[in-house]
Amino acid sequence: MTVSMFPDDVSASARDVLAACAAAGLRVAVAESCTGGLLAACLTAIPGSSLVVERGFVTYTNAAKSELLGVPEALFSSVGAVSEEVARAMAAGALAHSAADVSAAVTGIAGPGGATPDKPVGLVHVAAMRAGGAALHERHVFTGDRDAVRLEAVRAALDLLKHLAD
Repeated sequence: MTVSMFPDDVSASARDVLAACAAAGLRVAVAESCTGGLLAACLTAIPGSSLVVERGFVTYTNAAKSELLGVPEALFSSVGAVSEEVARAMAAGALAHSAADVSAAVTGIAGPGGATPDKPVGLVHVAAMRAGGAALHERHVFTGDRDAVRLEAVRAALDLLKHLAD
């Protein structure tokens, strides 16, 4: 019996993403902030994932986002790390700094702290991009504790990846 550290629906979604990417001959890179590697862990928990997963970036700080993904530092002062613009730049950076064909990026406020009046706990920006294409973006405000917000962010990123792979 195989037991996953992720809920069944999340594991099933990860399997679907990997199958769709494998069928399309696509390699995946992920760039994560508030999920701290959960998206990469979810994908790589599936046997055979090495055929699809190219790499993952955990860029928890603004400096890491700039150094590893090339996110322009000016974005942090103009719109903040938790923004559509940074999520899109992270997705583009993951492609630019890897041999992947498709990427997903997550940045948000998982809580319990870190919120502002304009950016509540649970605010997550998810972006996904296929090489040569425009980045898709979704803005979410998830409810629940830190673990719930992070898991919902993984679900959202997997959904965007699946959409791009189909």
